[in-house]
Amino acid sequence: MMSERCQSKSVCVIGAGPSGLVAARELEKEGHRVVVLEQNHDVGGQWLYDPNVEGEDPLGRNTTSPPTNHNSHHVKVHSSVYTSLRLGSPREIMGFTDFPFSVKKGRDTRRFPGHRELLLYLQDFCDWFELRDLIRFNTRVAYVGMLDHVVGFQDLKWLVKSVEKKTQIVMEEVFDSVVVATGHYSQPRLPSIKGMDSWKRKQIHSHIYRVPDPFCDEVVVVVGTSQSGHDISMELVEVAKAVYLSARSLNNIFEGLAKVISKHDNLHLRPQIESLQEDGKVLFVDGSWVIADTIIYCTGYSYTFPFLDRKGIVAIDDDREAKIFSAHAHKKNLADQNRISRRLPETNQFTSRRTMA
Repeated sequence: MMSERCQSKSVCVIGAGPSGLVAARELEKEGHRVVVLEQNHDVGGQWLYDPNVEGEDPLGRNTTSPPTNHNSHHVKVHSSVYTSLRLGSPREIMGFTDFPFSVKKGRDTRRFPGHRELLLYLQDFCDWFELRDLIRFNTRVAYVGMLDHVVGFQDLKWLVKSVEKKTQIVMEEVFDSVVVATGHYSQPRLPSIKGMDSWKRKQIHSHIYRVPDPFCDEVVVVVGTSQSGHDISMELVEVAKAVYLSARSLNNIFEGLAKVISKHDNLHLRPQIESLQEDGKVLFVDGSWVIADTIIYCTGYSYTFPFLDRKGIVAIDDDREAKIFSAHAHKKNLADQNRISRRLPETNQFTSRRTMA
């Protein structure tokens, strides 16, 4: 039912992952006219596992550019979920308050289930609240920008250009508001290492890691000791010749990881990388080195909005948060009205990690 305090608005929700789905449900419940644009074939966002990573740039480079037309660059693979990933938080706190993440017969009943169980939960949520009719699947957003004819930023409208994947037909629509629910685990963040661009051997970001098999009998350097760095290292020790886990600071290694390392003869802890050399040598800051076959960067992700025409109004603050701002007082209405919003899941609820049990 429409609230007495507001009028029905046309709203574009970009993304049908956890945040996009719940945003669409709440907006529709308030009587707004909602359209959800989803680039993949189903709901789930990050939890829609995609094993086909061959077409993606191994380091995720050159995947963003100014959104000048419908051919602007974007990551081809959205999900960073690897095959063995399990939830790092119990199912009791992973669900929405009015739609519990309950155990279902015939499915993964573990308290920390695999990633597919969360996808099934999101599909159940979508079907229960009849949200599929709001969603246009296989539709990529290519451009979002404010209409220029708005005077004093009153009655602001947003132009959204989208591309249907199969036909490549471009559609232009105007909305009162836009909710950006595209997630923030798709655009790889890379360190700056001397010699990285000229190193001749294989380098990938964990974004495209799926299974350990391709690294059989290799010497692998894993950069980063976050959860994905732990998980991937634990898988690689079963197949690789040797795994070197490179940490920014050896003083911050938790006791559990130290115990795990001590149990594997082919798992070694090393400090930060000093440089990479063309002959395959990886030199660490303590002077030690190793000849490696592959480097896997588990170094996190950047916020990116390749479709967004910022026009000096929208900025990314410290690579972590999107804010609407202006240097002119008369534009303050734009920030107050929240006409475009960046919606993120709670950190402790939707975190990609695999238990080390």
